[in-house]
Amino acid sequence: MKTSKDRILTTHTGSLPRPKPLADLIMGREQGQNIDAATFKAQTAKAVDEVVAQQVAAGIDIISDGEMSKPSYATYIRHRVEGIAPDPRAAEKGRDIMIGRDLLAHPDFANRRRNFSDAAFPGCIGPLKYKDRSALDRDIAHLKTAAAKSNPVDVFMTAPSPGILTRFIINLHYPTENAYVAALADMMKTEYRAIVEAGFVLQIDCPDLGSCRNNQYRELTDEQFRKIAARNIEALNAATEGLPAERMRLHMCWGNYEGPHTHDFPLLQIIDIAFKARPQAISIEAANPRHDHEWEDLKTIKIPDDKILIPGMIDSTTNFVEHPRLVAQRIGRYADIVGRERVIAGVDCGFGTSVRSDPIVVDSIVWTKLRALSEGAAIASKKLWT
Repeated sequence: MKTSKDRILTTHTGSLPRPKPLADLIMGREQGQNIDAATFKAQTAKAVDEVVAQQVAAGIDIISDGEMSKPSYATYIRHRVEGIAPDPRAAEKGRDIMIGRDLLAHPDFANRRRNFSDAAFPGCIGPLKYKDRSALDRDIAHLKTAAAKSNPVDVFMTAPSPGILTRFIINLHYPTENAYVAALADMMKTEYRAIVEAGFVLQIDCPDLGSCRNNQYRELTDEQFRKIAARNIEALNAATEGLPAERMRLHMCWGNYEGPHTHDFPLLQIIDIAFKARPQAISIEAANPRHDHEWEDLKTIKIPDDKILIPGMIDSTTNFVEHPRLVAQRIGRYADIVGRERVIAGVDCGFGTSVRSDPIVVDSIVWTKLRALSEGAAIASKKLWT
């Protein structure tokens, strides 16, 4: 993984706004429409080309394909794996799982909140087996082609953790959740290895370390949840065995939505478990009003010398555009903790976590925020390297 050796590098969390023609195709497919494969491939290739060029133009150093082909960062797996299909039982359970403790505490806000996604939750209805690499290979080929044209500093591609898949693909088959997590980890090896072997950095999305405490496991105690998180990291480490740590990063978050977040699990109560994961870099929320203060908590613990931090310097759920000077101030806090070379400036979460008919942050503001991120990194770099 490229590191901030002579300046603060910038990146984001993976998903970016999809062009409307492509978003319409994705939503149509998720709703059961017969979408022409050649049209979908052409629209995806065009979108990846454009989004890679836009990232580089905005000053983003470590770029992705923006998850252009995916309905969401997790549920896309159903198109690639045997044993997953739409099921009304899964849809009902999935809706219940998404009810967070903060929404229960603020029902007046919960009544206003839009649905998480326009796509329903699929279910695991049989043994899991990776059946078809064509979509994976297509995504890799599109990103390689686009990156070759724009020459970014580095390239990453996302894939969900086994733990988060238990929330978005509802288990209707395996006898226990432990068995289900093990099966998911074994299945995901195909994607993890393919991404690294393609020469990309693998980002593993692990909201199960934060967000799931608030909703999926809202009935557990904190200590019971920590055991779940530890199990999930063990499964992830098994799934990535043999892959170089320096070609992987892990993203954890507390749910990518504008809301109270009054019951978010504190970073200090879960970061020790995250540090046990094999990926070298850890991406965390650090800009939104509920987690902006936690840099102070990180000062109180020993951060492993082999870990790199990717703190979010801009928020992904509001249309406020952060001032570059604020971004630089935030970067400085983390550089003081682990050193400038071990900080990469990131984004709290994705701007296109799922395909929506009404994106939370409008497209033009996404790119304005990313330019503010790169401008802030330039200001911080000048201070840190002079």
